[in-house]
Amino acid sequence: MSGATSAIPDAEGMAHITNDEVLALAGNTLAHFCHQAARNAGWWADIRTGAPLDPFSDKNLVLAKLALVHSEVSEAVEGHRKGRDDDHLPGRLSIEVELADAVIRIADLCGALGLDLGGAISEKMAYNAGRVDHSIAHRQAVGGKAV
Repeated sequence: MSGATSAIPDAEGMAHITNDEVLALAGNTLAHFCHQAARNAGWWADIRTGAPLDPFSDKNLVLAKLALVHSEVSEAVEGHRKGRDDDHLPGRLSIEVELADAVIRIADLCGALGLDLGGAISEKMAYNAGRVDHSIAHRQAVGGKAV
């Protein structure tokens, strides 16, 4: 999207914004741009009729979009397991590109559903930062989370 303009403030204009707010803004900006790109490419219209697809009235549409996220993660697993470079983006690892695809699909779906992806990420990271079971000591204990 080179040359595209947006309402995102530059670093100087963000001096008063907290890290949590920056994270929320980044996540929601990503959702907006990914969903807009998908809509522009026709991924949210019936391929036969051109009629808009509605994720609120078609639960299977949401399930299909989530399955596509899963497929991107599976492709990342295979790319990493085989140590492959990406087929489409020279100089990029397959795992890197497939994870980008997964994030794009997640952000697109959040945009379609009007979900506050950025806010949820910010809140979940804050929540995880205070979790006892995420501490190094707890993870080192017998039965702790290893990965």
